[in-house]
This record gives sequence, C-alpha cells and structure tokens, in this order.
Amino acid sequence: MEKGKTMSKYVQDGTVDLKGKPVLKSKRGGWKACSLLLVYEVFERMTYYGISSNLVLYLTRKLHQGTVTASNNVNNWVGTTYITPILGAYIADAHLGRYWTFVIASLIYLLGMCLLTLSVSLKSLQPPECHELDLTKCKKASTLQLAVFYGALYILSVGAGGTKPNISTIGADQFDDFDPKEKAYKLSFFNWWFSSIFIGTLFSFTVLVYIQDNVGWALGYGIPTIALAIAFITFLAGTPLYRHRLASGSSFTRIAKVIVAALRKSTVAVPIDSTELYELDEQEYTNKGKFRISSTPTLRFLNKACAKTSSSTSEWMLCTVTQVEETKQILRMIPIWVATFIPSTMLAQTNTLFVKQGVTLDRHIGRFNIPPASLIAFTSFTMLVCVILYDRVFVKIMQRLTKNPRGITLLQRMGIGITIHIVTMIVASMTERYRLKVAKEHGLVENGGQVPLSILILAPQFILMGLGEAFLEVSKIEFFYDQAPESMKSLGTSYSITTVGLGSFISTFLLSTVSHITQKHGHKGWILNNLNASHFDYYYAFFAVLNLLNLIFFMIVTKYFVYRAEISDSIDVLAQELKEKTANASN
Repeated sequence: MEKGKTMSKYVQDGTVDLKGKPVLKSKRGGWKACSLLLVYEVFERMTYYGISSNLVLYLTRKLHQGTVTASNNVNNWVGTTYITPILGAYIADAHLGRYWTFVIASLIYLLGMCLLTLSVSLKSLQPPECHELDLTKCKKASTLQLAVFYGALYILSVGAGGTKPNISTIGADQFDDFDPKEKAYKLSFFNWWFSSIFIGTLFSFTVLVYIQDNVGWALGYGIPTIALAIAFITFLAGTPLYRHRLASGSSFTRIAKVIVAALRKSTVAVPIDSTELYELDEQEYTNKGKFRISSTPTLRFLNKACAKTSSSTSEWMLCTVTQVEETKQILRMIPIWVATFIPSTMLAQTNTLFVKQGVTLDRHIGRFNIPPASLIAFTSFTMLVCVILYDRVFVKIMQRLTKNPRGITLLQRMGIGITIHIVTMIVASMTERYRLKVAKEHGLVENGGQVPLSILILAPQFILMGLGEAFLEVSKIEFFYDQAPESMKSLGTSYSITTVGLGSFISTFLLSTVSHITQKHGHKGWILNNLNASHFDYYYAFFAVLNLLNLIFFMIVTKYFVYRAEISDSIDVLAQELKEKTANASN
C-alpha cells in the first residue's frame, strides 16, 4: 500500500524533469504548466499571422508582383513553413528532445523576424514607390532586395519548423494518461490550445493588419517581432514547471527497420500464436519509461519483421512486436492524412484570393477603412466562439447521447469540418458571381475599378471557413497526436502540421495550372490581375466539387480505420463515470 501510495505521487507515463528524474504530479505539469504555454501560443500566433495574413498585399503593393505570382509566393512560403516541422519532429524525437529543439528553433525564428522587420523598414531594401493602377508595370525589386526579404522569410520557416511540432506536444505531455482526472483535462486541452491560437490571430487580423495598411509596414512587423520575444521569455519562465519526454531515437529509422525486415522475410510464415513473435520483457520497457504494445492482426505482412528465424539477429532482420505495432500506427494514419490535403488547400484561399477579392470592394464603414486582410478576423472569431461552445456545450450534450467522453469521435468531427468546407466554397462561388454581375452592370470589367458593394458581402465565406476549421483543425491535430505511438508524438503532430504546408503547395499548383489552362486558345482565363475580368466564381465551384470528391474518399478510408489501443484504462474509467452520471440523471 505504501508503495502504491508513493507511486501515485509520481506521473506514470514516463515523463521526467530536464535532468531525467521522476516527476511529482504536484510540482510539475497540469494546467499550471500549460497556462504559460497557452500564453506563448497567443503571442507566437499573433507573430506568424501578423506576417502571413497581409503578405500577399505587401508582395503586390510594395514588391509589385502580379496576383498569380504573389499568391503562389505566399503559398510556397506557407507550404515550406508547414513542411519543415517534419525535420523539427525528427530532431526532437531522435536527438535533442522537444524542449531543447524548441529553444534552439525559437532563436532562429526570432532572428528571421528581426531580419524581416529590417527588410520592410529600410527604403534601400525596397523598390521605389509606384502609383500605377497595374502594379506589374512598376519597377521590380532588385535581386538583393528580394534575397534579403525572402531570406528572412525562409529563416523564419526553419525556426517555425522546430517550434510547431513541439510546442503543442509539450503541452499535451503535461497530462498523465494513467490518471483519469488528468486524462479528462487532456481531452479538453486541444480545444483550449486552439482558443489561444484564435485569440492571437484575431489580434493580427484586426490591429496588426490595420497598422500595416494605415500606419506603416515597419511598425506592423516590429510589433510581431516584440511579441515573439515576449512569447519566448514566457516559455523559458515555465521551465521549472514542465514535464519532459526523453529523446527515444529516430522514428524514421525504427519504421525503416520494420519495413526492411518484413520485406527481407517476405517468404517467412507468421506464427498464429502471437506469443511466438519476438518481444522484450515488459520490465525492460518500464525501466526505459516506455510501453509494450500487443500484436494486432492489421497490416499482418509487417508481423513478418518480428517472426523469429535462425538467421534473424540483425536489427534490420528482427524487430520487436512493439516496434512493428508502432510502425503500423504511423502507417494506418497515412490515408487520413492524405484526406486532409484538400481542406488545407481551401484554407490557403483565405490569405490569398479571398483577401484579393476584398481589395476590389468598398472598404468604408463610416470614416473607417477596413483592411482587406482584416476579414480573416471573421474566421478567427468564429473559430474561437465555436471551439468554446463545442467544448462547453456540444460535447456535454453529445456525451449523454453517445456515452463517449469526447462526445463524438475525432474522425466524425473531422468529417463535419470537411462537409462545411463544401458549403463554404459554394457560398464563395455565388458571392463572387454576384460581385462580377455588379461590376459588369457598372462598366468596371475592363478598367478593374472598385465595385460599389460593401466588403462585408465576403463575410459569410470567412465565417463558414471558421466554422469548418473549428471542427476540422482541432480534431486533426488531436487525432494525429492521440493516434501516434508514445515514442513518436512529435512525428504524429507534424502529420497534422504538414497537411497545411502540402495544402499550400497544392494551391500553388492548382492556381498556376488553372490559370494556364483557362487562357489557352485565346480565352481570357479564370485568374487574372484584373479581378473584375476574372472568373473566381468558376474556380471556387471547382473547389466545391474537389471537396465533395475528397469527402467521399474520407468516408471510405475512415470506414476501415482502426483506432490504436489506449495505453491506460483512463478512457474506460471516464466512460464508466459518464454512464453512471447518465443513469443517475435518468433515475
């Protein structure tokens, strides 16, 4: 009893302090540690979106790039920023651990922000001012000016690659899966995590965008740089409170060993009795703060990697059952991962084409001039409100109906988000068709003049995008974190982040391809620098069809997806408590 009482004081999920010593629950982790991480995320997201939200307008107005070129450059940068987390996850899991990877990457991030602020502040690093209606006729930026600007942007991308996959993972690590109370907190963690993101982005899309449009780019980029410095200091201040996971070796090497071993033993029969497969004693895993996983019948071919033979002594010929199951868990998520590419492509439109639409409309409300990028505030505000309502109201209602501690499954939540994306693009297409109709009625097609419609007619598509993302984005990051093996959580989190990057690259490809194809054989084309002569309505309708096809694909792959087994019985305990509460309420 004394031993059990002593053990209950310490976390049981393998987390330690920075020196590798066991962690007392009362001293580290929990919401006490997470509160500082949430503050960090508010300031960091304010920084990132302070740059990305208005970047397409900086490229067109200050660097004199065309609509397609500027949009593609934004998508390529965003794509790179969200692809580099794969490298950050590898370094964290294999070498430095999440904490030190994050600290080093944050310094690189801050260096990029300082250089970027310098680039937009010095006149010598910008082309001369130009007041031509068609900015593509203005003098272009020099090679040096572009090198400094893009160099700063991509240094920022490298830094973000180390922070993005690790900060939310560090946050989730603050809750012990073996403690039902902390597990319940963990189920709400990602909702509150995204709430902090939305608060930061809301500030960016309102205050920072207004400053950039009406005061100056130097101040508009200087404030995010200071915000990032504050965020980093806040994170460091919480160091004595954090629980940490030790680096456990390269996830990619572990996966490669299983695949190679299975292929090399492709002719070997897998024993029917799973106890005959190669596995270490449970105590060996316990001593290392890891967990043993039982063999499963899914992806049975990979079980050959742990089948014993007389010649299988090398690590590239014989793997443990746990190593094989970890590989299965990563591979099983790939079809779901692919199904999130198209929704991420839709999200890329908010920072590019949606914003460019706003430039063509009347932005005045009284004396106030609304910056086009501020419309994204509708998306952020909708996401913030919906996530809070989801966590405090929707989940509680659904818990009574489904007896599921989460309310609905993570995949069901993602499916709702994808469905809303279809509606979003239909509404966007109809709105754009109406804008073009008014432009034609007022003879504004050829000269590209301002259309006499309020910029607020675009609000519905931004609000619907926020509603869809409230369901999709939160469940996506929680799903990939939750379903990843314990030793590969950073890699799992990078899955969710890289979908945004790949979505941006897909957006670049589609934008360039559609623009090129629709201008063949003497046609004007769908996407031109003159938006009044373009056909964004056709382009958005194309996206609606693409989303519908993706929804069908998503439904097929989710039908065959198998959730991984929980490492503790905390979820079962919570489900039982929920049933008892429901029964008591009924009585």
